[in-house]
This record gives sequence, C-alpha cells and structure tokens, in this order.
Amino acid sequence: MTSFRGGKDGDATRPIRSVLSRRVRSGAGPLAARNLHGHVVQALGLRIVGGELKQGEVLPPEATMADDMDVSRTSLREAMKVLSAKGLVEARPKVGTRVRDARFWNQLDADVLAWRCSAMPTADFVQKLSEMREIIEPAAAASAARHRTAVQLKRMQDAFDAMEAAPDPEAWTSADLDFHEAILAATGNELLVSLFSVIETALSSYFTMSAHTAANFKYSLPQHRAVLLAIKDKQPVAAQKAMLKVIADTRENLSKKRRSGKTS
Repeated sequence: MTSFRGGKDGDATRPIRSVLSRRVRSGAGPLAARNLHGHVVQALGLRIVGGELKQGEVLPPEATMADDMDVSRTSLREAMKVLSAKGLVEARPKVGTRVRDARFWNQLDADVLAWRCSAMPTADFVQKLSEMREIIEPAAAASAARHRTAVQLKRMQDAFDAMEAAPDPEAWTSADLDFHEAILAATGNELLVSLFSVIETALSSYFTMSAHTAANFKYSLPQHRAVLLAIKDKQPVAAQKAMLKVIADTRENLSKKRRSGKTS
C-alpha cells in the first residue's frame, strides 16, 4: 500500500502529516482549511509528477489516505478534484482513484509545470526549456521590434536597467523575468502574454539556476542589451538573432557548469 508519510532523500522520518498538522494549527477557520487543501494538492501533485506515485497506480481508499495525511475527507476530496482537473488522476467506479498516464496531464498548467521543474533532472530541464525558448522567444523579439510602442519600450528599458543595477542573483532573476515578459507584451499578441504567465515558474527556475551557476551572474547583460537595442531600432531580424544568442549563452553556461560537476 502506498504510504503518504515519508519524504525523499533520507527525509522519511519527517511525515507529511506533521507538516500539514502544524499548518492547520497555525490558522483558523476557512482560511486554514483552504491552506490545508492547497498543501494536500502540492504534496500529492509533486509525488505524482515526480514519479513516487506511478502512472496507472490505484491510490489507497479515501479513508486511508485522509488518515495517513491527517486531513479531513472533505479536504482530500477537494484536493482530488483539483488534481483531476489537471489531468493527474481519475476516479472510476469499482476501481477507485488512479494516477493517469502523463499524456493526459495538463502539461501547461502552472502547478504541473512547477512540479515538473522540481522533479526533472537538471540536464533534461535545461534541454527542454532551452528548446521551448528557442521556438517562442526569438520570434517574439522580432514581433516586438515591429510592433512595440514607446511605453512598451520604456518598460523593457526599465527592466534592463534593473538587471544592470541588480546587487544579487535574486534581483537579477526578477528583473530578467520582467525584461522577457515586456518583450512578449510588446508583440501585441495576448496569447503570447498569457503563455508567459503559464511558463513563468519554469523560466524563473531556469534564470535562477543560470545566475547562481555563473561566475558573474550578469554575464549575459551585453546580449540582453543587443536585444533591447534591436527592438528600439525596430530591426526584427537583429532582434531575433540577438535573442537566439541570449538563449544559447544561457544554455552553454548551464551545460558548462554541469560538465564541471557544479550542478546536479
């Protein structure tokens, strides 16, 4: 029977139920219930996406799971509804609730994407995020160069200035995200803007990883400046090439650090 008490990497003595119980005791009323429901979603979602709960596996009965996680059946049911909506589990009569195959998961759901980023090996994560960025961002930069307004350009400039002035990798990552979001916004394509809100968690992990593994976290500032200038001068081809250079340099930085054994 699947146990929900243990953790990973030697953390089996720290049960999920104790963590959840502390969070419930620290709150009160409906807010605490909502917090608990969210933590159940996070705990189970990460285990499913991370492979601890195998695809096709039938989960224990509701009463057993609720007792094991020290939550009410109501909280567990609400969590299961959320996981079902994300495509991770399904309930079948006479079978119970089971984990669905990954092909049914809503891979662009913000939570699912975050869980994948957390569970995915570094090399796989870097490869897939780089590939996604190469498909989307150079074309977005070219579009931004054609369509950007003065207000949108100022937003990019402000984000770039914040990158230049960033005192640490965390501030750099925040400004870097603002810069790339401003470019997508400048395309005038609301679908691309919505896409950023979906992949923001993955990009944040990607940018943070790159900043922390580089000898100088501002190493890509010149490449970002080239993107900004090309968009400012309304040069789509130059903007596209400059963005490809940004992505390639980030990928190379992470790959080089992996080869040297400094990242997992």
